[in-house]
Amino acid sequence: MRLTRRGILVLLGAAMCFAFGEVAGYPLFRALAGAAVGAVLAAVATTFVQPKVEVVRSVTPDRVERGKPALASLVVRNGTTRRHGGFAAADRVGTEVNEVQVRPLAPGAEATYHYELLTTARGRLQVGPLVLSRFDPFGLAHGDRTAGGTAHLWAHPRRHQVRPARAGYPRHHHDGPITDPPLRGSADLRAVRPYVIGDEVRFLHWKATARTGQLMVREYADPAQLRFTAVLDTRPAAMSPAVFEEAVEVAASLLYASASAGQHCRLITSHGIDTPVDSGLRAVRSLLDELCLVGQDAAADEPLVPAALAAARPGGILVVLTGPDADVAAHRWRPDVLVRLGARQSSAGNGLIAASDAADAAAKWNALQAGPA
Repeated sequence: MRLTRRGILVLLGAAMCFAFGEVAGYPLFRALAGAAVGAVLAAVATTFVQPKVEVVRSVTPDRVERGKPALASLVVRNGTTRRHGGFAAADRVGTEVNEVQVRPLAPGAEATYHYELLTTARGRLQVGPLVLSRFDPFGLAHGDRTAGGTAHLWAHPRRHQVRPARAGYPRHHHDGPITDPPLRGSADLRAVRPYVIGDEVRFLHWKATARTGQLMVREYADPAQLRFTAVLDTRPAAMSPAVFEEAVEVAASLLYASASAGQHCRLITSHGIDTPVDSGLRAVRSLLDELCLVGQDAAADEPLVPAALAAARPGGILVVLTGPDADVAAHRWRPDVLVRLGARQSSAGNGLIAASDAADAAAKWNALQAGPA
């Protein structure tokens, strides 16, 4: 509870009236001061008693592209045995505040309210809790309290229409091309990992199980599976924050298109994030969630790719996304396509895309992928 500006002025006026009444000997001014103080105390008592309501919140969908709205639903229920009057409430999503005017509710009654949640920035945004506001009739005091829990809304990077990588060189256990068409049922051993429910029992690795004391399974990969890797430069010196947001949009667009086309995808950042996933909608969701949270958090002296991840070049198509003037020549990975965002002069060719923003980069990528196979 706190006094409003009007309430503070009323208290100051009461003090002045009382002082003047004491000095001049006018009882009327002392009475006016007492009435003003009484009004403020009554306002404080009115706002101190807050409505006791139950709040249930839902957000649909819980993942949207930046700039697109989601729908929030609030169910406010009066769980007491007394009727409560209406009140103003505020629900916050990120830095935005949504005003909700709750009508009076009888005992046991409930009301549902819907409103849009705007997403002006990417990220994992907290929605709520609901802040209940109570004013006295004269606006002398203001009381707030929170009700209900919180929800989260994922604002994914904005995506542009791009083609999937036209050729993803398969990763083999041998040199040279695979047969065309590829052999059916062929697979390479990729890793040995702990067993999870749903794994094929025939892939159990008994030696590793005996050595570790827990069930271990072999994880295989199809050598003919197309692969796509995006390396996002997260060094602050590589590009400005505005250009970095454009680079994130390009990464999201390319990874979404490639994973949707059935390619195994991987996201690597200069800070050490390494997210290899399979193809499909679940993979897309995992990658976009990661890009929701990524920031320019790499140290200025860090390399483009951390040493722990740079031991072997990823198989398939490799795309590096960086700023207009960042130095990438010293890195031993040779990307298939180097995308430079924020370039002053737009151009494309010979594995280089220089673009002013994400939309420009998407258009040039589509032109490259539409070329002869």
